[in-house]
Amino acid sequence: MFAYILRRLALIPLTLLGIITLNFLIVQVAPGGPVERVLAEIRGLDVGATDTFSGGGSDTARSGASGVTSSYRGAQGLDPDFIKDIERQFGFDKPAHERFILMVTNYIKFDLGESFYRSIDVGDLIIEKMPVSISLGLWSTLIIYLVSIPLGISKAVRDGTRFDVSTSYMVVIGYAVPGFMFAILLIVLFAGGSYLNWFPLRGLTSDNWEDLSAWSKIVDYFWHLALPVTAMVIGGFASLTMLTKNSFLDEINKQYVLTAKAKGLTEKRVLYGHVFRNAMLIIIAGFPSTIVNMLFTGALLIEVIFSLDGLGLLGFQATIDRDYPVIFGTLFIFSLLGLILNIISDITYHMVDPRIDFESREI
Repeated sequence: MFAYILRRLALIPLTLLGIITLNFLIVQVAPGGPVERVLAEIRGLDVGATDTFSGGGSDTARSGASGVTSSYRGAQGLDPDFIKDIERQFGFDKPAHERFILMVTNYIKFDLGESFYRSIDVGDLIIEKMPVSISLGLWSTLIIYLVSIPLGISKAVRDGTRFDVSTSYMVVIGYAVPGFMFAILLIVLFAGGSYLNWFPLRGLTSDNWEDLSAWSKIVDYFWHLALPVTAMVIGGFASLTMLTKNSFLDEINKQYVLTAKAKGLTEKRVLYGHVFRNAMLIIIAGFPSTIVNMLFTGALLIEVIFSLDGLGLLGFQATIDRDYPVIFGTLFIFSLLGLILNIISDITYHMVDPRIDFESREI
């Protein structure tokens, strides 16, 4: 197992390079960019970063590399030297391959660059937004797993009973209504929308959080998290519950379970001694993607609705603004975390079922 982990770790740099290269190439052919936006703002035009150019759709990076400043829609009537100075500030005075090599070299040193519009290091910006995303992702994922797995097992064991039918209504509602709709409903009911005003609507902590005692800080933290985490749990538990139920049902109906029962083993012993580790494998397989989604992307609308400034909102805003250092910096960190979580998933596979041998598997 140790040799397998080392091989997987050795593949992480190559995988990251492939991800960064592919996305860098996509950016080169995408219209619009930060230079176009700045020039449009200077001229007082309502032009976004995603608008195309009048010069045949060439992107900001290519225009900066080739020196064809006249292709910028907002460049008419502006001093060419001034435009070149803006390109230099954004780094588009260099050819694309030089910018790519410089970016990769910096990433090797974990230097993610500086945001175009915030004048702050991307690494510091990610760290600044991390508490919100970790809080939402960690607690919602933990609660979803603690609720969905026991519920799914109970539904599988009691398949077709009144309990299974009644809980299926909750699952159907969880499937049908997205998390952000639950978030709006919770605000209307409990955050001063139309009825009760029990929970705060903004931020992760109160304004006087620094002045609170240690216990009061903990209470205040969970008080602010109660509604957004509830919305994410309600919107995310349904699929895992049904996955757990179907996985256990599939194992329960196999021949080895019937054989174990015929030998006189109790139902509890069969369920948790034989069925559990086999049925849990498919659930463990989806854990890395689940936690990455919860941490960085799944909470985007929840962050917007509850005014929580996290990584999901940061990535979305960076894409709209074409803030390339933030886009590629967050992509690098998210990809690295996802690859590490995949290795952790394989280790967990082996812990749940030691019969799985990764040493003999070709990567």
